[in-house]
This record gives sequence, C-alpha cells and structure tokens, in this order.
Amino acid sequence: MVMNLADFNRDKNDSKNDYFYCLKRLFPYIKPYLGRTIFAMLLSIPIGALDGATPVFVQKFIDQLNKNLNMMFVVGVPLLIVLFATVQGVLNYLSAYYNTWVATKITQDIKDVMFKKLLTYESAFYDKNPTGLIVSRFNSDVDQASSGLVSNLRLFLSRLFSSISLISVLLYNSWQLAIIAIVVLGCAFLPLKQLRKKLKFISDENIKLGGEIYTVYNETCSGNRTVASYNLQGTQTNKFKNSLQRGFYLSIKSIQATALIGPSVQFISACGLAIVVGFSSYLIKTHQLTTGSLASFIIALILLYQPIKTLGNTASQAQNAFFAMGRILGLLDSESSIKENKNSVEINDVKNSITFENVTFEYIKDKIVLNNINLNVKVGETLALVGNSGGGKSTLVNLIPRFYDVLAGSIKIDGIDIRDIKINSLRDQIAVVFQDNFLFDGTIRENILLGNPSATDEQLLEVVKNAYLEDFINSLEFGLDTKVGERGVLLSGGQKQRVAIARALIKNAPIIVLDEATSALDNKSEAVVQCAIEKLMENRTVFVIAHRLSTVKNATRIAVIDDGQIVEIGSHDDLMTREHGRYKNLYMAQFKVNEQELSEKV
Repeated sequence: MVMNLADFNRDKNDSKNDYFYCLKRLFPYIKPYLGRTIFAMLLSIPIGALDGATPVFVQKFIDQLNKNLNMMFVVGVPLLIVLFATVQGVLNYLSAYYNTWVATKITQDIKDVMFKKLLTYESAFYDKNPTGLIVSRFNSDVDQASSGLVSNLRLFLSRLFSSISLISVLLYNSWQLAIIAIVVLGCAFLPLKQLRKKLKFISDENIKLGGEIYTVYNETCSGNRTVASYNLQGTQTNKFKNSLQRGFYLSIKSIQATALIGPSVQFISACGLAIVVGFSSYLIKTHQLTTGSLASFIIALILLYQPIKTLGNTASQAQNAFFAMGRILGLLDSESSIKENKNSVEINDVKNSITFENVTFEYIKDKIVLNNINLNVKVGETLALVGNSGGGKSTLVNLIPRFYDVLAGSIKIDGIDIRDIKINSLRDQIAVVFQDNFLFDGTIRENILLGNPSATDEQLLEVVKNAYLEDFINSLEFGLDTKVGERGVLLSGGQKQRVAIARALIKNAPIIVLDEATSALDNKSEAVVQCAIEKLMENRTVFVIAHRLSTVKNATRIAVIDDGQIVEIGSHDDLMTREHGRYKNLYMAQFKVNEQELSEKV
C-alpha cells in the first residue's frame, strides 16, 4: 500500500502524539549535544528564580520607609534590583544562544535522517504525493518540531521555576492571599482542556496547505512556458487564491480555538487580583500584613499572572511542535513497499538471461496494467517493445530495476528473483535512458559522472566521443564545465539526450533500458542521438521502447504489447510476413504516414 501523506498519521489516539513518547524518541538526537542541552536547561532555573527577587526587594524597601530612613538602604535596594535584572538578562542571552545552537543541530540531524528516509521510498510514492506536500512533511515539519520542542522546553522550565519563586514570595508575604492566588491560577488553566483536539485538525490541515502553496509555486516556475503559451496566468492565480482563502479559513479557526483563552485568563486573573486587593485591606487593618508585604505580593502576583495571559498562543505553539514531531515519527517508522530481503544477494554481471514469469502488475487496485507476461531475453539480445500508448510498455521495463514491484509472478536475472537481489546491486546492472531525461543543476561533467563518479578523464572523454557530444562540447566556452541549468533547461532536447546517453555509457551496465529515447526529437537530432544509442547498445542486453518502428527493425526480437499482454513477438522480418499481423499493420500505417508527409513536402 503506497503511503498518502495527506491522510497519513491522522489517528488522534496515536501514541506518536503523546508528549513523553515524542521526547523519548527525540532523545537519541539530543544525546550527542546532551552537555550543552543540560547547560541550556539549567540556565532556565536562575532565570526563573530571579523573578522573585524584585518583589522581595520592594517589600523590604517600602517597609523600611515606614521606619527610620536609611540612605544606604535607599541607594542599595535600587542598585540590587538593577544588578539582578542585569544578571537575568545575561543568563537569558546565554540560554537563548545555547538553546538555538542545540535546536539547530538537532534539526539538521533529523533533516539528514528524514532525507535519507525519503530516498528509500518507491516511485509510486512520488506518483501519489505532490512535491509541495513532501517538502512540507519532510522539511517544514522538522523545523517546527525540533526547534519548537527545545524552545518550549526552555520556556516551560523558565516559567516553572519562575512560578515556584513567585509562589514562594506570595507564601512568604501572606499565606492567606497566596491560597486565593493559587486557586485562581488553577482556574486559569481550565480553558486549555479542549484546545488540543481543535489544534490537531488545524495543524494537520496547515501542513497540507503549505504543501499545496509550494506545489503551485513549483508548477508555475517549472511550467512557466506552458503557463505562458496557454495563457494560464488566471488559472494559476485562482489556484493560489483558493489556497490563500483556505489559509484564511484555518487562521480564523486557529484564532477561534486560542484567542478566547487570553481574555478568559485575563478575566480570571483580574478576579483573583480584585479578591486579593479586597481581602488585603482586612489583613492590613488587623496587622496581619504590612504595606510593603502587600506591594511585594501584588508585584509577584502580576508577574505570576502575566505569562498566563498569553497561555493560548504558548499552548498552541507547544501543541503544534508535538503534532509535527508525531508526524515525523510516523514517517520515520513507515516503510517503502520496495523492500530488500534479509538474505538478498549481490550480482556483478548478467550471464544468461532476464526472464519474466507470469508477471502481473497494477498501479490502482483491480485495474490490471500487465497481465500474465512471459518473456525470456537472453544476454546480448535487443528486445523492442512496441504498441499503442497505454499498453504497458514503459511499465514492463520499469519493473526490471524495481521502480515498482510485481503484483504476481516474478522477474529473474540468471534464475534469481530480482526481489532476492540487493537493490543497489540490481540497479548497478541497469542503465536507463528516458524520453525526458532529468539533468541536475550543475555542469555537463557532473551530470555525466553521476553514472560513475570514479571514472577517469580518459573514460569521460571516450564516452563524450561515443555519445557524439565532442563537437558540441568543443564549441562551448567552458566545455564540460558548462552549466546545464535546472533540469537541463539550457540545453536542447538532443543535447540533453546525448548527455543522458553519455551518463549511461560511463556506467557501463550490462542491461540497457531505452524508454522512447528519441520520440521527442526532430529528424536531425534523432539521427545523431540514434548513432549514440547504437554505441550504447553494443555488447549489451537491451530493452528498447520505440514509437518510430523504423528504429527497431534491427532488434533481435520485437514484442507487440496491447492492453497489458504480449500479442505478437518475433523479428521484424518474421512479423512482417504475418498476414493481418498487429506489428505489420502498425508498421504499414506508420510507413504510409511518413510517405504522405514526404510527398506533401515535395
């Protein structure tokens, strides 16, 4: 079952959304930086504890004013307040620095693991999930989770020790008023009870929305020529507006979930403060409380209640960080459907044959694409796959390197099921040239050497020559070090194909897959690329999908695939002798079209 990121990890009862579970799973990433992490967390203790210093100084100062005025005391207390505030500020800076350092390191480590995980997924995963959602889940979630958890842990510890310090001041000044303040403080947390459930939905939807917006940007940039040629500016704008509208809806939902908490807490805090002020007058009249103690109590109480007024936003940020971590853990625990068996073996060559035995495959459940395919391709043979579009030709060759796994039956190399061969070892034996080859942003040299990074300069120059790239390379100012642009946009179609063929040549794999490698080219480019392909095919086992049947006449055998089945197989000469044969009809129909086009040009 291919994972759908839009619906993945949505179970609200999933243990991956449990706070302690998330912290436990995060610990291996914290462990390498445990010393700095502990130091950063320990800094939160004095930062929070120092909040209680000012109210105590104020109490001593005011009570002293009611007695004999001591100038040393009058000057000393304000200086101490400034000193303690300065110390707290320095500690805050150090805490912020070390927490950011640790959070960034943890984020980078998790991103590294997540990226490696991303590389393990099968082709169907990328077919099913848009690029924007993948980036959101594998990148943005990590930023929110790791940095959010560390910063919120720091904030939690600081607030915890601040609360302990301030409550101690309250109890020191008046245990009666302190009880009232603590009861009111407990009531202030009641509005948070239903917040988690609401935020889970909003958090999941926001990550999907981030993916949708990224996808619109990506499609607009990558498909800029299509957008321009079909005047799709309005269509893309509408897509983007719809995403923004959904973002507005989610923002309002988030405000509805959290914004009421602030006013509620503020009202509760005001009630608590009012009760304290009212009851304090009785305590002062009965000499159970001094004026200084009252001032100290009120300052401590305001400092204690102040962070609670932003409780909604703080809780929202903390919850979102945990939800993101839960989603990450779900991805880390997921597995690709393309798995490597424990006892899988390595192969270094193909000695005898590649065999398809009763191979059946489907992309969507109960919609068969290949049905009971049987083939035996001997080493050194060239098998051409022809037929109408959608018949299953590309699917068949995509099964050989295990881009997808068969539904039933097996594919064997020298009698070994490819599912019992180590994936890297299997793919080392196969070089693929697609119709639209992907070139990475970089130089021509870098793109060719992807086929064999350890190749020598002599080998590189040889494949450049055999791919008929030599004249083109020599015409460039920077030669092989010429930039190709994103997806090879700075090269023509024929040039891109020849770079891809050079990449396949330098890999020197015994099996070659050519998936309509010349179908998108003009006649001149096709002629040059075809020469390069013939060099690539020498002394190798080749699977070639061709739209132009004239290019496969010399294949050892030609298989006609229609509706997921092999309906004919044989050499060109053999198939052309079959009256009303499927291949003969295709060839003659294409020949007539070409003849008609030639006569029209004349």
